[in-house]
Amino acid sequence: MTAQDREVDGFDDALALVGREPGAGGVPDRATGPVHGPHHSQDQGEGQERDRTRGAAPGPSAAPGHGPGSPPTARHRAEPWDAARALAARSAASVPAARAASVPLDRAVGRALAEPLTALTDLPSFDTSAMDGWAVSGPGPWSVRPVKGSPRKGATGSRGADDLGILAGHGTVAPLPDGTAVRIATGARIPADTTAVVRSEHARTDSRGHLHADREVIPGQDIRPRGQECRTGDRLLPAGSLVTPAVLGLAAAAGYDELLTVPRPRVEVLVLGDELLTEGLPHDGLIRDALGPMLAPWLRTLGADVIATRRIRDDAEALCRAVTGSKADLVLTTGGTAAGPVDHVHPVLHKTGAELLVDGVAVRPGHPMLLARLASGRHLVGLPGNPLAAVSGLLTLAEPLLRTLAGRAPRPPYRAPLRDAVHGHPYDTRLVPFVHHDEGLVPLHFNGPAMLRGIAAADGLAVVPPGGARPGDELEVLDLPWAASVDGGCFT
Repeated sequence: MTAQDREVDGFDDALALVGREPGAGGVPDRATGPVHGPHHSQDQGEGQERDRTRGAAPGPSAAPGHGPGSPPTARHRAEPWDAARALAARSAASVPAARAASVPLDRAVGRALAEPLTALTDLPSFDTSAMDGWAVSGPGPWSVRPVKGSPRKGATGSRGADDLGILAGHGTVAPLPDGTAVRIATGARIPADTTAVVRSEHARTDSRGHLHADREVIPGQDIRPRGQECRTGDRLLPAGSLVTPAVLGLAAAAGYDELLTVPRPRVEVLVLGDELLTEGLPHDGLIRDALGPMLAPWLRTLGADVIATRRIRDDAEALCRAVTGSKADLVLTTGGTAAGPVDHVHPVLHKTGAELLVDGVAVRPGHPMLLARLASGRHLVGLPGNPLAAVSGLLTLAEPLLRTLAGRAPRPPYRAPLRDAVHGHPYDTRLVPFVHHDEGLVPLHFNGPAMLRGIAAADGLAVVPPGGARPGDELEVLDLPWAASVDGGCFT
């Protein structure tokens, strides 16, 4: 990295030469074992990742625990990362579809289309002028004609040259005789028998009221023909498309007053733990709650409506009441997913007859995440308590589930080359914060389970396979919702 790069991004300590041992020349052959290097201490909690700092690390078990009401001690093996994401999406697909509703355009943004958007009219719906200028018929020079009823801008002595001509929004005008010209405004209806539109700056009138073009006139120039963008009945967007401000504009132009959309799924966030402060500095063994402020806005970018963020103490009965009493489509918990003395998520799921769909994922950070189907048919995603591990769980399980519940089309995965080598876990996938650079993805430091400094500066998470990756390897990319994909040179 050049000194200029460091000045541009401002994260001198955050940009990692991850996985590059001094003199090692990159990543060892994956067949020889896991990659280790000078930054291994950042990830020292990942080998036995714990939920917050108090729970025992979940390990594989000989006994599966998928069924409803499975005992909390019957832990099944961790799901592969890609399989867990696919399972979350399929699980949401089994939920009865939310009732689609027609809503006014100003309420549709952020929802997904429940049906394809088809054009209700031709666009444009009639031939229109693409420029301010003159509508001309036949070869020039042309005799300038006034437009009946057109406002005048002040007499110039040239017949027809001092009126404003055909304006946008005016009705049908008479056909244009051969050898004549009339003024016309951008967006105005083109008279029948018009050959072309000559831009104002490319034409001049003489004292006898004749119009002369300063350059060659090509038939059809600066005319937007009817149906140039679409014809009535054309499919403009497929079902599942996210309604953005641009989609609202297209829908309005295509004749819509309302759109049939899928309601945004409702999410309730339960932040668990006695050790969490909501304000002030950490003290006396208490720490600030980082997830409560972060998750609600993040979930909204994923297409959810967050109906509440509640803080629950380490009390199994309080958690049980909160889970069973929630009316949300998805309950999202933070912490308590491991097997420590006050990790109550598994016992509560067992007590309430929930079905564990995913109980641990082979990913670092975030190994002890889980997904359950509640007795009500709704879902619960349990995130680990460590902040970056929680982000991993959010993107691994909650994002595909919410995308399906919201009726959004799946986002096609994409890959990008890696600029610098990155460590891998011996057996599990790693999700590593990165920034885009001209030369590829640049992994960031501060990527341990409890750290947010790396993800706060990141454009997304790179999916690193077991064993690590070398410079030039193409990795799957999970873009953060607020970070636009770039071709390089941008560091957020």
